[in-house]
Amino acid sequence: MENWQQKLKLSPVYALFASKNQAINYFTRRDLLEETVEEIENLWQIHQAKKLLNKQLANGAWKYPGGGKTHLRAVEGYNQIETFRILGELVEKYGMDKRNTSIQKAADYLFSCQTNEGDFRGIYGTQYTPNYSAAIMELLIKAGYSEDSRIENGFQWLLSIRQNDGGWAIPLRTAAIKFNTGILKAVTLKPNTSKPFSHLVTGVVLRAFAAHEKYRTTEVAKTAGELLASRFFNKDAYPDRQSADFWLKFSYPFWFTDLLSALDSLSLMGFTVDNPQILKALEWFITWQQENGTWKLMLLRNKEKDLSLWISLAICRVFKRFYG
Repeated sequence: MENWQQKLKLSPVYALFASKNQAINYFTRRDLLEETVEEIENLWQIHQAKKLLNKQLANGAWKYPGGGKTHLRAVEGYNQIETFRILGELVEKYGMDKRNTSIQKAADYLFSCQTNEGDFRGIYGTQYTPNYSAAIMELLIKAGYSEDSRIENGFQWLLSIRQNDGGWAIPLRTAAIKFNTGILKAVTLKPNTSKPFSHLVTGVVLRAFAAHEKYRTTEVAKTAGELLASRFFNKDAYPDRQSADFWLKFSYPFWFTDLLSALDSLSLMGFTVDNPQILKALEWFITWQQENGTWKLMLLRNKEKDLSLWISLAICRVFKRFYG
């Protein structure tokens, strides 16, 4: 048994390996058991992946179901959210990248939502959204666009709007403006950088840094990572998902900041268990392990029957990085 499995009450590998989900089985063998596996393109042929691809629009986007509340944001803003969501499914669960023409089309659509400043705009109307901008960048990086100049522009924009303390916040929130009021404003609000960082936003932004080989080791990333870890199990400084309970509400692919998404980024950025907050978080996961070695936690967007197994796989990857 590997060292990381010895840290747990029981190894989760058998339960994951025994899954009937072909993709979970594949990533268990590749990432946890380090077996030689077949080409990742085999996963692209899975029925569920093809079902998602078949719903792609001609412009590369996916249509937001129901149309959304168009008095708050344009249809294109909603479609940008849905495209981000579907791209996450395709990249994280089926390993798709820009070798696939549908991923190229999705990337082209998302890059068309990028402004000259470098941010991706529309999800918050005319307002800056460092969290969604970075979350989109994370997926594009994982899809093979890490060296694209548009990704570099995105990082430069993120660096330009940091709070003075080294983290990030939603600019309209730093102006103490209600969300629904702010996204209807015609003028894009600049951040008040003297206000404190938001761990919700900083955790998402760091996912883009963690995904990028160059940016994950920067001092900027290290500083923000230390800030993020310092807020584990505490409430946020701003109203959005402010309760400390949100640290323990999970999704996969990652969406908001939770304890697992934060540990995932920090493990990629070179943080270690010498950080007491990281050790505390890992011990929390050990406490909540089930008898078969997997985890059944509070899940958001809980529609997929295998979501707990995906979460368990992500937890295992984190433990393997921290404990080797």
